[in-house]
Amino acid sequence: MELKEILKAKEIKITKGRIEILNILKNSENSLSAEKIHQIYRCNDININLSTIYRTLELFEEKEITEKITLNDGVFSYKLKGNTHRHHLECDICHKEVEIPCPMLQIQEIVQNSTGFTLTDHDLVMKGVCKDCKKKQ
Repeated sequence: MELKEILKAKEIKITKGRIEILNILKNSENSLSAEKIHQIYRCNDININLSTIYRTLELFEEKEITEKITLNDGVFSYKLKGNTHRHHLECDICHKEVEIPCPMLQIQEIVQNSTGFTLTDHDLVMKGVCKDCKKKQ
């Protein structure tokens, strides 16, 4: 789906800044913080307020275009939502992110079968050290 169509489908006013934020997120392999998006803008000699980026990212999350990810130190990172629910592993040293399928589907089935409890939401935080950083230690 084209970026403008995404905004139209979610009834969001199409602006150059919103399209550019979507484009930056689309072209990134990792999730990005508002500060990192701002830095990318500045490297491309585009002037935009950091507060505008924050408001846009919050709007995108509210309209379920992006997914908000909580990294260590309470920093939020954003990525475009995909078709499948996924989680991220973050290296404690280099902060590289690795995306993994959600393991909660299997866990939810175990919980439901053993307790009768139906999960309505979950928050899974996994931290560790990536293989590259492990080799360096």
